[in-house]
Amino acid sequence: MARRVKSVTVSGYKSIREVELALGPITVLVGPNGAGKSNFIEAVELLGRIADGDLRMEVGLRGGAEAMLHDGAKGPAARIRLRVEAGEGNLDNAYEAVLVPAAQGELVFEREVVEFHDTALYEQPWNRIIGRGNRESRLSEVAGEGPREAGGVARHTLSILRGCRVYHFHDTTPNAPVKQAGYASDSETLHPDAGNLAPFLLRLREEHSGEYRKIVRTIRSVAPFFRDFTLAEDTGGRVRLRWKQIGSDTVFPAEALSDGTLRFVCLTVLLLQPNPPALLVLDEPELGLHPSAIRVLAESLRSAATRSQILVATQSVTLLDEFGLDELVVAERVDGATELRRPDPEELAAWLDDYSLGDLWLKNLLGGRPRPERKRRG
Repeated sequence: MARRVKSVTVSGYKSIREVELALGPITVLVGPNGAGKSNFIEAVELLGRIADGDLRMEVGLRGGAEAMLHDGAKGPAARIRLRVEAGEGNLDNAYEAVLVPAAQGELVFEREVVEFHDTALYEQPWNRIIGRGNRESRLSEVAGEGPREAGGVARHTLSILRGCRVYHFHDTTPNAPVKQAGYASDSETLHPDAGNLAPFLLRLREEHSGEYRKIVRTIRSVAPFFRDFTLAEDTGGRVRLRWKQIGSDTVFPAEALSDGTLRFVCLTVLLLQPNPPALLVLDEPELGLHPSAIRVLAESLRSAATRSQILVATQSVTLLDEFGLDELVVAERVDGATELRRPDPEELAAWLDDYSLGDLWLKNLLGGRPRPERKRRG
């Protein structure tokens, strides 16, 4: 039974002092530059990297522990806490990682905890500390312990965290991963940078022809010149992204697509694939897209939300207009730290009769627009 992510809690990470965000089928984050939207997205991505056993590499890529800690915190208070809660029916799982700085800019686990609660049978949840002082997650190790309680809970937890994938399709430079040939065998799941897009599309065409045709139709709705992909395995076992246009038999490389069209292709494949990850996270997917393409993107997000949960950060009024107030979360900086809040529907009820969400955002009635930093009351 799939367990949906109910909430993600982050504290001590970059601009985030402490926030807890409840997730629905679709959650849309808006806010000005520097408010902390991307920092929250990064924290979710870090959960997935922890599950993959890549904490040390990820910390290094992000500039070391000091660059990741809230306000460059030092001393006993310096720690990052990540918690994810998921559930379905009466079954709940939770995972918590508390990370503290160590020598040479590393982060280590002060504690790593798994939790399980069958609310129909037990009043209190069962939890177990599975690690202290470890440099990488012990989830995979504990998950291999067989049918014991900790092993079973760890296996469920791994499936949840490995579903926390953040997808970045912004790189369309000549050396971008999506423009390189990929091994035909690397086709089970789409990489977060779309580096295996061609092999993945080849597998969809062979095994999921209905979904493949829908992807092609959706791309044509934004790029009417596009006819189909040309996908074939070469003698080295690799597949390169190539395509044809309507009215021509010329085979074009990925480089012949505009940056916006190529990003739209990646987004369409991600959202319309038959078996998407449990949680799809996208940071400003509208970059480089025409307003009409953004509306089609919103339709694809809706379609994907019937099979996955969607968390998307955006600065697009056009994209925001396609969603409801109950799906919106506003990011702002208060007293130097990120806060996430949901707008009050009662306060906005009269406005919503005459204005769209995008209009209200532009009028600064939702918040999340550039303005002097607010101070906490009290």
